[in-house]
Amino acid sequence: MVINQLLELSMILDADHFQRLFNAKASYLKELDDEYLDTSLAAKGITIVYRDSRYKKKIRLLANTSLVVDDPSNTDKLIRKLDKRISEYFDHGYTLDDLTLSGVTLTLDINVGSREKVSDYLKVLQRIGKVKGFSPVDYGCFADKASFCLSGNSNDIDFLLYDLENAVMGQLRGTDAGRKQLQSAKYADQGILRAEVRLTKPKAVREYADATDVASQIVELMKNSADAFMETFARVVPFGDFHKMTAAVEIIRSEVKDSIMRRRMLRLLTLIPEKKSLHLAQKAMNCRDTEKVMMAFTKINLSPVTISKRHEVKHLENVYSYFLK
Repeated sequence: MVINQLLELSMILDADHFQRLFNAKASYLKELDDEYLDTSLAAKGITIVYRDSRYKKKIRLLANTSLVVDDPSNTDKLIRKLDKRISEYFDHGYTLDDLTLSGVTLTLDINVGSREKVSDYLKVLQRIGKVKGFSPVDYGCFADKASFCLSGNSNDIDFLLYDLENAVMGQLRGTDAGRKQLQSAKYADQGILRAEVRLTKPKAVREYADATDVASQIVELMKNSADAFMETFARVVPFGDFHKMTAAVEIIRSEVKDSIMRRRMLRLLTLIPEKKSLHLAQKAMNCRDTEKVMMAFTKINLSPVTISKRHEVKHLENVYSYFLK
């Protein structure tokens, strides 16, 4: 399982210092919505974003660790490269220590074999609906049926699951160069389901990188990336194979000997499509031990989220099984 890290390093400046930097880089800047992007270091893994708000002058550096260095696990080299790039970009006026690690995006590309299977998985995963601590959110950059996205209610964590090829095509379709790229084999039927866990505020970052300086925070975060990713992924996506309702009921009846647990599991199966939400279904059970119920599903490798009657597919392999392939 290879987790990629996109670090967000930021600093807030007064109007004079911000304007001085903005003017110095003006020839490189491209306006996008309310921000200005400098992609002059994109080949080295860094994009700089200027936000010229009336109330806050902010500069963000987005650093893709796998492009900054060949081996991001070599954190000493990663820190040195980041510090060098930042110092050179700002003409030695600022260094890594002047920035805050304000956010991180952790990404895993899950190869399920074909775009058709990506669509199949998204259809069933969308049936999870609301999850405890998270609510569904719509990102305009994704097609409705090609994504499943949640935003943390108070934990500053976002979860995104989407068809990578669909997202790439959407970004490229608007330009001549993009249309040519779409015709290339690079974007042909990749079958990649991309999962992202976004720690959107410094408070969320500190949960996995509790250090006093930014360099030490990055080192801690790189070490804890897999745990940070899996903790959120597991909260959202139940473990187990996906089946139609009838098949899932048969599996529970044949595999679960405890009559009380069996009854609770069968009730959860029926409540999820009724409530259109895993979290609301769990609440409707009026059961104190919902975690034990979920563990019972895990033990028999069965997801409590079933495949829709309208969906032609009858069975989908446990999505966690792809992590080991």
